[in-house]
Amino acid sequence: MGTIFWVFALLAIIIASLGLLGLEMFMVEQRTKEIGIRKVHGASSLKIIALLLKEFLKWILIANLVAWPVAFFIMNNWLQIFAFQTKIRIFEFLLAALIAISIALLTVTYQALLAGKITPADTLKYE
Repeated sequence: MGTIFWVFALLAIIIASLGLLGLEMFMVEQRTKEIGIRKVHGASSLKIIALLLKEFLKWILIANLVAWPVAFFIMNNWLQIFAFQTKIRIFEFLLAALIAISIALLTVTYQALLAGKITPADTLKYE
């Protein structure tokens, strides 16, 4: 049962990461001209990468803040039926948020690095 749980959890993480990568690729494609103009005006590659990553991190943090009360309520009710009681600590929620952020950063960073290295002449010449 534990092996099946880990396989499906890993499969869900891979599917979510592919969706996140597709969303990042679409966002970079839509903002190519903006990235080129920012580069012309002196923005460094690091600032471009930070600009792209900041948007994803904002949504991940909002999702965690919405999910934490729901997860706490459901887990607390579920744990009450057991004979041995245990407390839910904030550490588990912080660890889940850290794992979600790290997976998102690993997924999105490569595409953001490619977007940060784009030469402005290439992006602006086709527009």
